[in-house]
Amino acid sequence: MTSMSRARVARRIAAGAAYGGGGVGLVGAAAVGLLLAEVRLARRHVGHHGGGRVPVADGVYGHAYDVPGAGEPPLRLTMLGDSTAAGQGVHRAGQTPGALLASGLAAVAERPVELRNVALPGAQSDDLDRQVASVLSGVAPVPDICVIMIGANDVTHRMPPTRSVRHLSAAVRRLRTAGAEVVVGTCPDLGTIEPVQQPLRWLARRASRQLAAAQTIGVVEQGGRSVSLGDLLGPEFEANPRELFGPDNYHPSAEGYATAAMAVLPTVCAALGLWPAEEERPDVSRREGFLPVARAAAEAASEAGTEVTPAMPTGPRGPWALLKRRRRRRVPEAEPATPSV
Repeated sequence: MTSMSRARVARRIAAGAAYGGGGVGLVGAAAVGLLLAEVRLARRHVGHHGGGRVPVADGVYGHAYDVPGAGEPPLRLTMLGDSTAAGQGVHRAGQTPGALLASGLAAVAERPVELRNVALPGAQSDDLDRQVASVLSGVAPVPDICVIMIGANDVTHRMPPTRSVRHLSAAVRRLRTAGAEVVVGTCPDLGTIEPVQQPLRWLARRASRQLAAAQTIGVVEQGGRSVSLGDLLGPEFEANPRELFGPDNYHPSAEGYATAAMAVLPTVCAALGLWPAEEERPDVSRREGFLPVARAAAEAASEAGTEVTPAMPTGPRGPWALLKRRRRRRVPEAEPATPSV
């Protein structure tokens, strides 16, 4: 599917989500049925290798920056979404994406970071309503930034993409209205799941990218930023699947989560105003620039690690966005967290 075709489909899905339209099919029903059989076969391994347990990584990271009398409380980072956001597939808390992002953010900000993770393995986008309610319950302060990773289960459970995007857009809107910055890692490429074979691998990739592009439109229109996870790990999976897939062959390993965290961290820092100003300008040599949001979303879905950020509110073809291909930053190894008080 071309970038322009994907942009048209993404616009239709996002419009249906915004205005309550019906479902827009990602792939044919028969193909989806076969895809589900393959993916569920892959998922059957989950839990047989210890992949069902998710390490608890909540707490405060960046102890070295906790200067007595400095007067600045820790930055508050919250993870929402599915098993990818939770960190299923690894054994130590410091290997989860939340812990890696908290440690990286602390190093950039030179300030402690308090991590809270409300992500639920197996969650679909309709669970974001519950997760956001938990985050904004009033028991704890509103997070400075929220990172959402969601979408894979929507594809494998055949949730209509308009419904999927509607729930994600509502979650971003509620969090932004409350005062939190929001970064969304869009639907990963299910074509990288090792047991899925061709031609279903191609169908999985197509469905994943279509949903990711539609998610980006919904996120940007609500004032959030998106980062395409897509086939970010695809080349690494294909070259060395045993290293980058976890023991269940479905969730990323520690190395896989570190790769994803490296892609998301620059956008998290930029959202909080912690990135150098010169890096916020579009770099033509890196094919960055301002585009209609649907086109930016389609291009991002085709190239993992690409950020899409709200820009001009409107233009001849609707809202515009800034497409950025940020240089990935190595994420420091996460230290043990101090439990939150």
